[in-house]
Amino acid sequence: MKKNGVSYIVFNRSILIALALLAICNLKTVAQQKVQFTQYMFNGLVINPAYAGAEEALSLTLIQRKQWANIESSPSTQTLAAHTLFKKKHFGLGLTIINDRIGVHRNLSAMSDFAYHLRVSENSYLSMGLQAGINNRKSNYASLAGNTNVDPKLFDAAVSYTAFELGAGFYFRSPKLHIGLSAPELLPESFNINDTASVRLNNINFFLFSKYRIAVSERIDVEPSLLFKYLAGIPLSYDVNMNLIYRKVLTVGLSYRKKESIDFMLKGQFTPQLQFGYSYDHPIGEVSRVSNGSHELMINYVFRYVQSKVEPPR
Repeated sequence: MKKNGVSYIVFNRSILIALALLAICNLKTVAQQKVQFTQYMFNGLVINPAYAGAEEALSLTLIQRKQWANIESSPSTQTLAAHTLFKKKHFGLGLTIINDRIGVHRNLSAMSDFAYHLRVSENSYLSMGLQAGINNRKSNYASLAGNTNVDPKLFDAAVSYTAFELGAGFYFRSPKLHIGLSAPELLPESFNINDTASVRLNNINFFLFSKYRIAVSERIDVEPSLLFKYLAGIPLSYDVNMNLIYRKVLTVGLSYRKKESIDFMLKGQFTPQLQFGYSYDHPIGEVSRVSNGSHELMINYVFRYVQSKVEPPR
């Protein structure tokens, strides 16, 4: 009886992996959505290369995101974004490194960002950005077998390849209004599994972002924002967000992500250089049946120093 039970488990795992491989081998065009963030309005570089240098100082941001917490092998993402401004506020350079894992899949990308900032009024800029780098994708289907002794030809299935990526974007910013349009991944990716099977990934994501700051009083500002996300073959998605800012130190936010989640955000400006942010995504609709909440932690440090003027003695 025990032997039959083991054989049944092995048989089920074999079918699972065989179906996964069959799906990949028969795939001609795949749409792959870019890594999702909740606190993108605090770190524009993760969705738009034209944002590089917008902080007008060296800015470092770390993000740890755990999608659908408490579910085994759910997506986990670590991000490092750094950017700065050079030569009289005209040129911005940036670097974005993203390590993304979901189940047996792992994506590691390293992207460099270049932006040119054109001053259109006293405190307003129109920026044009380019992004270039590499993306390494690995899928270890053999790990689905665990320690089970079965046909090695079946469980040796592993896919690994590295592709060049290119993106572009535009960004307008002023003290109150920000508008950005970007396509972080313009080049399709393709790789061969064997002599007869290949996969083609169509990764062209479009992001349209806008936010506007309204001064309610001397201490309180509100900042509504919108993000539209488009990927061919997938219905248009959007985020609607509202942030309340108290004395430019404490930010409390609420977002709605179309048919997916309601998001809660909290950000504190501990010093003029250092800020921490946390968000929790509460799933709604059909997504809530198969997932738990998602957590995202952000740490940002800007190397900007404010010097107070001291009047000389008479």
